[in-house]
Amino acid sequence: MKIEGSCHCGQITFEAETETTQFGICHCSECQTLTGSAFNTGLSVSAAKFALLTGEPKSYVKTAEQSGRQVLRHFCGNCGSPIYRHSVLDPSIVRIAIGSIKQRKAFTPVRQIWKCSALPWVNSIANLQTFERNPGE
Repeated sequence: MKIEGSCHCGQITFEAETETTQFGICHCSECQTLTGSAFNTGLSVSAAKFALLTGEPKSYVKTAEQSGRQVLRHFCGNCGSPIYRHSVLDPSIVRIAIGSIKQRKAFTPVRQIWKCSALPWVNSIANLQTFERNPGE
């Protein structure tokens, strides 16, 4: 399956080819801080099948507190959107931020990691009052 995506402002665009179902959710506290949300998501694809089309992301290395594993994170320097990340030791697999993919509805998570750090309410959001759009608009 061909996927396409971009950052929020559209300055960085990319495409990739994937048949993977390796889409997961991470609940670790570092991912919560990174996203400003309850968890982080990512779709694994081969780096050989991932191509930036426009723009040049900014990057930084983050060392995980518990494991010491180093991850190179790439994001838009203009709008701040996370685009993709990969292990410093093994850049052959990139994890694309699912929210940046146009075809994101085609993927369903297959696993959750660091569930011990999940916010206590994540399992109960299906029971919340819902609106199809923002009721204040």
